[in-house]
Amino acid sequence: MNVTATNKSTLCNMNVKEKEIKRQTLLELVDYVATANGKFSESVIQEAVRMVSVNIFRTLNPQPRENKVIDALDLEEEEPSMDPSWPHLQLVYELLLRFYCFPLTPRLSWLRSTLTSLSSRGCLICLIQRILEKETVSKRFVFETEKHNGIAEFLEILGSIINGFALPLKEEHKVFLVRALIPLHKPKCLQMYHQQLSYCITQFVEKDCKLADTVIRGLLKSWPVTNSSKEVMFLNELEEVLEATQPPEFQRCMVPLFRRVARCLNSLHFQVAERALFLWNNDHIENLIKQNCKKIFNDNDPEFFKECLAKFREVKSKEAEVEAKRQATWKRLEEIGMQKQKSSSS
Repeated sequence: MNVTATNKSTLCNMNVKEKEIKRQTLLELVDYVATANGKFSESVIQEAVRMVSVNIFRTLNPQPRENKVIDALDLEEEEPSMDPSWPHLQLVYELLLRFYCFPLTPRLSWLRSTLTSLSSRGCLICLIQRILEKETVSKRFVFETEKHNGIAEFLEILGSIINGFALPLKEEHKVFLVRALIPLHKPKCLQMYHQQLSYCITQFVEKDCKLADTVIRGLLKSWPVTNSSKEVMFLNELEEVLEATQPPEFQRCMVPLFRRVARCLNSLHFQVAERALFLWNNDHIENLIKQNCKKIFNDNDPEFFKECLAKFREVKSKEAEVEAKRQATWKRLEEIGMQKQKSSSS
């Protein structure tokens, strides 16, 4: 056992030393490429590309799922986990960037053309869609592991691509919204990428306002009823979506929507209730409400306000009468009980 432990310790120390040598070598390469005069042979470029490919295109080790409940405070303080290989991978990416930005000779232009082709909007959106739609990534992330490197980065790139979509939107893009983006609201680690996700969702609604009903119902279906910090995030996103929502779409989802808003207004968590109240500070949302029901504010419709107030007082009065009768009944029962107890003791 001691020999085995010693061998493992020695091997670990050797790996640390080798990794440090690799990092120092990459630093030297990056510095050299940054200061070189551009005299690189084709064989050197090919070797550099091979080295980059070996390091970047590799199997990612799955991160074990932690079997514990993450409360709101833990979620707010949690930080993204760092790939153990990142200290040297960062240098590999930087070296690739240096070569890409370098003025290459015509014989080496294949490198630039290959990398540039990845920046094609159609190719890139197709690639990201396939990655997020693929069951081993999107569905496994949402429903099983809740761990994946790069979701926020994917969504950040995707947001700029959606912004440039031509109208009308393709059917496959709408399917991508429903099957890949909306389910991303489910994981507990939503805070890590919610800003990017919210931007992508809002871009879809701004491009096609008819998608507002689909998005709002998707949010309601995934609503975090036991996580206050996520509820605040959902309310923030909901306001952004409603700002791009038109009356016809609002009418289709307003009943379940305001049932949820009403529950938020009655929340025991003050931040949730406060954020729900802030929806009425938005002029567009207030106008949507006014257009789809009788006016609810005393300043806008005093007669209707008085009618509602009278009904409210009537209901409260009946509740008070019922409570008074209940108390009187209990009091009579207590008196009867006391009388029976006295008679039995005598």
